[in-house]
Amino acid sequence: MSDADSAAGVVGFAPGEIDPTAPTRAARLKWVVIVNDGLPAGRAVNAAVCVAAATSDAVAGLLGDDAIDADRHAHPGLPWAGCSILVADAAALRTIRAKAAAADGCFVADMPAAAQHTRVYADYLATVKETRAEDIDYYAVSIVGPRNRVDKIVGRLPLMP
Repeated sequence: MSDADSAAGVVGFAPGEIDPTAPTRAARLKWVVIVNDGLPAGRAVNAAVCVAAATSDAVAGLLGDDAIDADRHAHPGLPWAGCSILVADAAALRTIRAKAAAADGCFVADMPAAAQHTRVYADYLATVKETRAEDIDYYAVSIVGPRNRVDKIVGRLPLMP
């Protein structure tokens, strides 16, 4: 990641930082997905997958190389630096999202509840547009940022069971 990218708020790994031979805790950036603990399993998984998709598309260097098996079949790259899936109640999730959005060097992707309550994307956009920020309920939040900063933001949230 260049200094220009850093100054512009771009979060990601520079090619020289990517080390798939190192333990995940050695990575400069940490990735967590926090899911609303009040959701049924199917909605929770959907929310986590949706924010992960947005994150992997936006954060450079997050995914490792494709794995090639012994029969030469490719398996798409996975997060080489890991990703923890945590849970929090709705109020904590809103607070965590606000803290992460205000933190320097953090990327945040979120899934407002409206995303699972509309079947047409334009309707989702219209619903969010008419909702005040403090009134948005979140089903999942994805955060990538400096390890110590992310740890402070999420505290000691439990892993999703």
